[in-house]
Amino acid sequence: MYEVIFLWGLALIYIIFAVIQDIKTKEIANWINFSMIIFALGFRFFYSFFNMDFTLLYSGLIGLGVFFIIGNLLYYGKVFAGGDAKLMIGLGAILPLSLDLSSNLYSLFNFFFLFLSVSFLYILISSIVLCFKHFKSFKKEFFIQFRNNKRLMFAGVIAAIFFLALGFVNELFFILGILTFFTSYLYLYSKAIDEACMVKSVNIQNLKEGDWLYSNLKVGKDIVKENWEGVSKKEIRELASKYKKVTIRQGIAFSPVFLITFIGFIILYVLNITLWNSFR
Repeated sequence: MYEVIFLWGLALIYIIFAVIQDIKTKEIANWINFSMIIFALGFRFFYSFFNMDFTLLYSGLIGLGVFFIIGNLLYYGKVFAGGDAKLMIGLGAILPLSLDLSSNLYSLFNFFFLFLSVSFLYILISSIVLCFKHFKSFKKEFFIQFRNNKRLMFAGVIAAIFFLALGFVNELFFILGILTFFTSYLYLYSKAIDEACMVKSVNIQNLKEGDWLYSNLKVGKDIVKENWEGVSKKEIRELASKYKKVTIRQGIAFSPVFLITFIGFIILYVLNITLWNSFR
């Protein structure tokens, strides 16, 4: 059991460091994520070596591989920033705690399902806070988005009415109709939040590597493009030669989701509650 406690403690320490840095600087340093992976796999290796059973090491490598795929899918799907994806990958080396492969896969599923649930609530609450904090800007932007997306909204309403009508045949269509209606407005809500609450102007000396430009910027004959990876140090130097201020798009510090989820995962593990069994 001490190996489980060690891995839990290791993960909690690193996640707390990641949260503090993310809140302060809006980024998670690579050394946090990479050193967590090295320490976790190193511990698994020596534990396996002294016990002459390498199952614990193999399970860590499998967990690392599974979350490497998930982390990269979320990163290239533009759901995660780079630091969040690497933190997810690092936890893959922590979570498999059993000597049984199927049990480890259940644990990874439990963590990821819990992670998605916590993410939804976290983003919802954070967006509501931002909405009230910038209510005038949000209200103005919401109506702008509504005018710019009239056709989409009209199509959403028509589709919702169609599904609601089919609800008399099967109640699942009624639920689908309600979801279709609210999804169209949720799209406007998220767009308004993004444009009104997540965009700000910063002095060029405060621009950091990895920050997201709001739009492409021209520097001489070159164009520094806004992209998901953010600006590089070279691009910052280029921008500094022409601009005193630039507009960037900020994200919500997402690392607290990992901390909340991991604590929840530990509680479920101790109470021997598996979300997987709830869906079988």
